[in-house]
Amino acid sequence: MTFGQFLLVAVLALPALGAVAVAATPADRAARLVGTVTAALTLLAALPLAAGDRGWFAWSANGPAVRPWHQLDLPWVPGLELRFHLGVDGISYPLVVLTALLTLLCCAYSLYRVPVGGSGRALVALLLVIEVGILGTFLALDLVLFFLFFEVVLLPMYAVIAGWGGEDRRRAARKFVLYTLLGSVLLLVGVYVVVAAAGTADIVTLTGGGGLSRNTQLFAFTLLALAFAVKSPLWPLHSWLPDAHTQAPTVGSVVLAGVLLKMGTYGLIRVAVGVAPEGARWAAPVLGALAVAAILVGALVCLAQTELKRLIAYSSVGHMGFVLLGIATLTSTGLQAALIGNVAHGVITGLLFFLAGAVKDRTHTGALAELSGLRETAPRLAGLLGFAAIASLGLPGLAGFWGEAFAVIAAIEVGGPLWTTLGVLAAVGGALTAAYFLRLLRRVTHGRPSPAVDRLAPTLAGGELTAWTPLVLLALAVGLAPALVLGVAEAPVNALVEVLR
Repeated sequence: MTFGQFLLVAVLALPALGAVAVAATPADRAARLVGTVTAALTLLAALPLAAGDRGWFAWSANGPAVRPWHQLDLPWVPGLELRFHLGVDGISYPLVVLTALLTLLCCAYSLYRVPVGGSGRALVALLLVIEVGILGTFLALDLVLFFLFFEVVLLPMYAVIAGWGGEDRRRAARKFVLYTLLGSVLLLVGVYVVVAAAGTADIVTLTGGGGLSRNTQLFAFTLLALAFAVKSPLWPLHSWLPDAHTQAPTVGSVVLAGVLLKMGTYGLIRVAVGVAPEGARWAAPVLGALAVAAILVGALVCLAQTELKRLIAYSSVGHMGFVLLGIATLTSTGLQAALIGNVAHGVITGLLFFLAGAVKDRTHTGALAELSGLRETAPRLAGLLGFAAIASLGLPGLAGFWGEAFAVIAAIEVGGPLWTTLGVLAAVGGALTAAYFLRLLRRVTHGRPSPAVDRLAPTLAGGELTAWTPLVLLALAVGLAPALVLGVAEAPVNALVEVLR
């Protein structure tokens, strides 16, 4: 086993074993500490995956052959010709690191604050199980394995929302499960269609169409795109998201927004577009129109929102719209926009939900009308909230700018009346994004302190700063040096675009 293969196994085995160790540790705080150490080791195992050969595609007489940086390909179910095939490249690597980082920050945050209503030990164990499912989804190079990891996340996330959420948590958790099960059924049927037609579940072999007929690709892409649209979620299949975010505990919202939504957009790029490129070209105009609708509808709904976490949740619908718009262009610029938009959204929205949780924990309310004057009583918290908000609205120099700008540019570069119109409307949606975040800051940080805010202590806890600081630094780093993401993704994105032509 090579060092890269060892790391691939370690990235999945560490959180899985850690979840068992946390569940077996009787003392609650000691169990949370074990989970935090395990999450840190997982991040340390994920970071070196970028070392070694950066080649992704090698051209052969039969066309492009996918070659990840590192891969592990072992027999799994020989009778069904299924393999335990893992791999990492420049498309998946940033999301693997982001998942490991946010899980570590959530586990570390649990040392400082555990939501009321349940055991901290159980919460951390569930976070590690969720990490296994998300990391496995990003690393899987077998469609059946991809589907299984994709589904691992469902029940633990339901338990996090239902066990540690707000007053209406059970209804929100049920809604999350029902929508996700719908997507799961569509994904299962889509995977079956592809595997039955191609005779293989290997994503490497299937990239570029894998010999599938045009009609099969159109049908498979429709099923897969709908399945991933539910998970992302993309408008109009998004209605479970605001309820889940509003009721979820802080760490649940961070994981949900930061990385769980990325499973859908990643699957759209890696599986739907990669396996059924003809279907992607056929559906691109519809996807582009839906993306712009998500941007505009999400922004308009945010302008009318009166609850802090719900507003941030609806902002995710708009941000995922920019990601989808980039994917729909099927260009190198657009796919790069989608990838950096995914990372930026995970970093910035993760920070926003940490801060929103801190505000609600202190004031016991999320109503914007009851949160005025935050900068007068808690200026550091208000300053961090302001930083996260302007990063999310796409201020140049911060991480949120690149995904939105590149998505608009990619749409205009495609040309034609339709794509030019979509690019212009998306730019208008970006302006509306600035409007609702500035409205949020005016309502929450400015004015005279409301009774709920007036009693706040001005200090921030060490556990909070430990969880928030890496996200602040990453928002700055990716904003100032987008090559941190775009550099590693350039080769595989260009190769995928070649397949799409």
